[in-house]
Amino acid sequence: MRVFHVALALLMMTALAGCSAPVAMPAAGGVTAATASPERLRIVATVSPITNVVYNIAGDRAELAGIVPEGVNSHTYEPAPSDARQLAAADLIFINGLKLEAPTLQLAEANARDGAEIVLLGDQTIAPDAYVYDFSFPKEAGSPNPHLWPNPFYTLKYAEIIRDKLSARDPQNADYYAANYAKFEARIQALDAAIQATVDSIPPENRKLLTYHDSWAYFAPLYGMTVVGAIQPSDFAEPSARELVEIIEQLKAEQVPAIFGSEVFASPVLEQIARETGATYVDDLRDDDLPGQPGDDNHSYFGLMAENLRIMAEALGGDPSIMAAFDTRNVTGADNDVAQNQ
Repeated sequence: MRVFHVALALLMMTALAGCSAPVAMPAAGGVTAATASPERLRIVATVSPITNVVYNIAGDRAELAGIVPEGVNSHTYEPAPSDARQLAAADLIFINGLKLEAPTLQLAEANARDGAEIVLLGDQTIAPDAYVYDFSFPKEAGSPNPHLWPNPFYTLKYAEIIRDKLSARDPQNADYYAANYAKFEARIQALDAAIQATVDSIPPENRKLLTYHDSWAYFAPLYGMTVVGAIQPSDFAEPSARELVEIIEQLKAEQVPAIFGSEVFASPVLEQIARETGATYVDDLRDDDLPGQPGDDNHSYFGLMAENLRIMAEALGGDPSIMAAFDTRNVTGADNDVAQNQ
């Protein structure tokens, strides 16, 4: 299927030679993308948290398009042929890496124009000796857990890389990017403090995460929580009957008070597990789907983290109100052109 998409995308590019301006689309942040300006960098990003971090650093000095729609499985998302046009026009392409968006990376490599740069943020943020292999990402499968952004300091490293890449490409706006990064860094520090206070409000015996998809491997150790398991197998299927029995027995032994589903990865077995174990079933934890709607104050990376911590605290016996005082707005208030495929 991936070969088909790349081949079809290349045909589309041949037919569309000379047409490189972004198509106007509903935008992340409530803005509609305009025809690209030759004076501004053209940037493509993948999943919503990364696109939002780029937005916070680039502000109004770049044309930004996010090509992985919110609310889809970013591991298996197959880019459409129209995405090739966005990728072929870009100066910079920011991808999480660590094998998260393999089809999109393949399409980017096939279509990136001369002089464009593909930046694998995760690969530049942690070294192989820091890779986590776990329930949904066993080492024998060959792919580490790629979900670095729930760790705020890894996200800050993403922002640093983005700042440096933008500044190298657009040195006349380097001070602007640096100022946005400084504001982003300060907000990350505030986020870190709010997360720690929220986790500290949860009874120690309840600081356990059993999720459907394993997105919290780089978050939990930082804040004194334990990931006790993940329900989704490494092939993204439903657990087998044997695996289901093992999960239920583990939950009973661990006395986990709540299990967390995902807005993206629907699973019919979660309610059964909750019934069998007596745990509360919470089905709205978010991996990379920003809360709210474009233009809302919480439709941001910061809003994503705040909403997840509120959900965790409420289900695990902590204080969900702590995150309410945290500012979830983007640090740049500029009317940037950010196209987000729907």
